[in-house]
Amino acid sequence: MPAVGGIPAGGSGKAYPGKLTPYVTVTCIVAAMGGLIFGYDIGISGGVTSMNSFLEKFFPSVYRKKMADKTTNQYCQYDSQTLTMFTSSLYLAALLSSLVASVITRTFGRKLSMSFGGILFLAGALLNGFAQEVWMLIVGRILLGFGIGFTNQSVPLYLSEMAPYKYRGALNIGFQLSITIGILVANVLNYFFAKIEGGWGWRLSLGGAMVPAAIIIVGSFALPDTPNSLIERGKVKEARAKLLKIRGVTDSEIEEEFNDLVAASEASKKVENPWRKLLERKYRPQLSMAILIPFFQQLTGINVIMFYAPVLFNTIGFGDDASLMSAVITGIVNVGATLVSIYGVDKWGRRFLFLEGGVQMLICQIVVAAAIGAKFGVDGNPGDLPKWYAIVVVLFICMYVAGFAWSWGPLGWLVPSEIFPLEIRSAAQSVNVSVNMIFTFAVAQIFLTMLCHLKFGLFIFFAFFVVVMSLFVLNFLPETKGIPIEEMTRIWGTHWYWKRFVAAEEEDYPNGGHVEIIGKAV
Repeated sequence: MPAVGGIPAGGSGKAYPGKLTPYVTVTCIVAAMGGLIFGYDIGISGGVTSMNSFLEKFFPSVYRKKMADKTTNQYCQYDSQTLTMFTSSLYLAALLSSLVASVITRTFGRKLSMSFGGILFLAGALLNGFAQEVWMLIVGRILLGFGIGFTNQSVPLYLSEMAPYKYRGALNIGFQLSITIGILVANVLNYFFAKIEGGWGWRLSLGGAMVPAAIIIVGSFALPDTPNSLIERGKVKEARAKLLKIRGVTDSEIEEEFNDLVAASEASKKVENPWRKLLERKYRPQLSMAILIPFFQQLTGINVIMFYAPVLFNTIGFGDDASLMSAVITGIVNVGATLVSIYGVDKWGRRFLFLEGGVQMLICQIVVAAAIGAKFGVDGNPGDLPKWYAIVVVLFICMYVAGFAWSWGPLGWLVPSEIFPLEIRSAAQSVNVSVNMIFTFAVAQIFLTMLCHLKFGLFIFFAFFVVVMSLFVLNFLPETKGIPIEEMTRIWGTHWYWKRFVAAEEEDYPNGGHVEIIGKAV
């Protein structure tokens, strides 16, 4: 094991003054609402795909299979590539738009990316709400995906840059809180809209996405730019005044942070191609985290629950109303557990929440796999499912959702957004969003087929990745709690593994930070 001295991971040599002012709090709350559109879409998709009127109109083969004799294999009743394409096409579009969003975010600022995202999402919601053919649904989903790509790229960056470093974790998790609120609202609306006579409630569910889209459009125009973005675009005087306002301290007290922001910007301007810069050896730690954290986040299996909660509960023996209500229950748990993360992320640290959540999810996945396997077997015919049995399954699924919601859910967005130096920040965040969307698409597209073929073993499949990602965090992710965002490069030079990629000389750090490494790897 290497011996390491100097600055410990999780500590920093600088402490910028800054208060949690009402101005920055309100600003971050408004910006975090960008997560509403992502959450609403996640929640609404599974709900409408369990509504009989929606399936009968657009996916009649799935409807016939669902309404067939209940003694047939329940694992396979929703297995349709066309149906899953309706859900997952959004994430391919988000992948593509996140790459374009990187350029816009860097060149024109974070808030403009948010407004673009809201406008595109609004257009997609309109098209879906008035859809008459499957192609209209797919095109609408693609527009929704373009919108999500822009907001998911810009909102986490905006929050990390605006927040005082001592409160960065809690304020950034506001984005994940908005996602969970969007999911919950969507599940509640699905429950009531499904009861509308005439079977047109699904139009209200899909068209209702216009509301969160309008919120982020209006909110983005009211938001100020971050000091980092203003400096990056040459508005230095305006950036200093903005930094003074959001930190709530005296002019002399912001001097050190402001100078570091300017130094980081100067280094950033020397970078002609941030994508090529990102591939340099000294950015290997950040690039690895930008790829592996969103990769693992999607392979926790959370989308099995959130995309298809009503479908899943219906499949394991609940009635249509009961499955929608179970999705509402998991949505409430999701919001409550995210509040726990907001409270504890800057108190307990990122690593603790990652690891505790991993253990909790692993235990719950094993129990759910055993419970479903014991009742459904491999033929997918459960017979009569006792009410107490269904309650036990829902209870452990809720515990699983809670574990995700205070660990890999919010931290999967927080940690990547806070570790990138300014010169590669937009490009690296695009990598983060792109990887997230690639695997969100993959899981959404193949989940129902995997459920059909792997049956209850699907939960074991995801449990394996929970073990792997927990070991990854334990060994390779340093603690980032309490470190100013422009000082974050310091943590890699003192990590037992990553220091071999990161040169310790002062000139290798755009903000002039210095890391002293005493020991060497043995």
